[in-house]
Amino acid sequence: MQIPTSLQSSRQAQPQQNTAGHLLTTLKTYKYPDHHPAILEMIDIQKNFGQFKALDHINLDLKAGEFVSFLGPSGCGKTTLLRIIAGLENQDYGKIVKKGVDISLQNAEKRGCGIVFQNYALFPNLTVEENIAFGLDKKIWNKAQRAERIQFLLELISLPDIAKKYPNQLSGGQQQRVALARAIAPKPDLLLLDEPLSALDAQVRLNLRQKIRSIQTQFNLATIMVTHDQEEALSISDRVVVMNHGIIEQIDTPHNIYYKPQSKFVAQFIGTMNFLDAISHDSHQLTVFENTTIKVSASNVQIGQKYTVGFRPEAVEILSEKPHENDQFLLLPIQVISSEFLGAKRRIFSKLDLENSTSTEILQIEIEQQNIQFLQEKMWIKVVTNMLHVFDEQGHALC
Repeated sequence: MQIPTSLQSSRQAQPQQNTAGHLLTTLKTYKYPDHHPAILEMIDIQKNFGQFKALDHINLDLKAGEFVSFLGPSGCGKTTLLRIIAGLENQDYGKIVKKGVDISLQNAEKRGCGIVFQNYALFPNLTVEENIAFGLDKKIWNKAQRAERIQFLLELISLPDIAKKYPNQLSGGQQQRVALARAIAPKPDLLLLDEPLSALDAQVRLNLRQKIRSIQTQFNLATIMVTHDQEEALSISDRVVVMNHGIIEQIDTPHNIYYKPQSKFVAQFIGTMNFLDAISHDSHQLTVFENTTIKVSASNVQIGQKYTVGFRPEAVEILSEKPHENDQFLLLPIQVISSEFLGAKRRIFSKLDLENSTSTEILQIEIEQQNIQFLQEKMWIKVVTNMLHVFDEQGHALC
């Protein structure tokens, strides 16, 4: 069963009246080509813990060979959804379909999922080879086959000489690689990763996430990873599912999640975005701070309504003098507060320098390091209007 695009965001199940930019019409969900079969489908999944709604009408699918990340803040429901897929938790409503078969009532061991947990979950009293062999059914794998499989996996994770060691003799990164080898040992058709890198230091995380992606690609293994690290999700995923308060805010490619956020939450959560209040006095224009008018591409701007205008730090051009006014650009005076060195770039923190403005917003701007000699206390920022994001009062994207 192919989940219709109209069901790809659970926000769409919540009726809105006269809401400009509602996700029903603006959500652009990336879909794998039809010749990629859906290996897993989550259909209208709902889960409550007492009065707390952990998951609210979750609908999505996973294609064969696809790497999908569940991304969101703590408590958004991503781990609960993963546990439901694994069979470690039961949903209150909805079903899980794997390869056309409803597995909603199956035990975890019958679902054919390899699972890697945040805390590795290796057996401390077993050697590495015994840990990896744990999931290899002796009725299916004879002794020689098990030994061959274990050695193959140890070489795959680049640790060929640790078979006789115990987990406490390994570093955190090594333990996580062993946990990965154990998960894929019985050749599962679905790999589930529950924040597998969060306990590791930055350099080990960087190397290991590329290792995981390489192995996943090599085996063409459908994979779901839960993470709260946006860089982790954007760097190795085919699609990212951004979750918030038990619903799906957006499902899309990493590129579109960053450059085409479909809600203010996604824009805020992914990377950095500056926000300014605006109001519409014309169907094709927005006014920022009473005297700055910009033309917007959104066709559903309603006169008299309030909106939020957002832009990324790297979308800003910083100028030493006021340019000629033009409604094709957002032009605002700023006062530089401080800056941070970022190697090739420098991050500038500033505030608006408007006489009648009561805004306390701190704007972030990123400029190339070679332009730092032009930096002075009083400056102007310029943003091309097609680099602006416009959100309505409900937080839905217009453009």
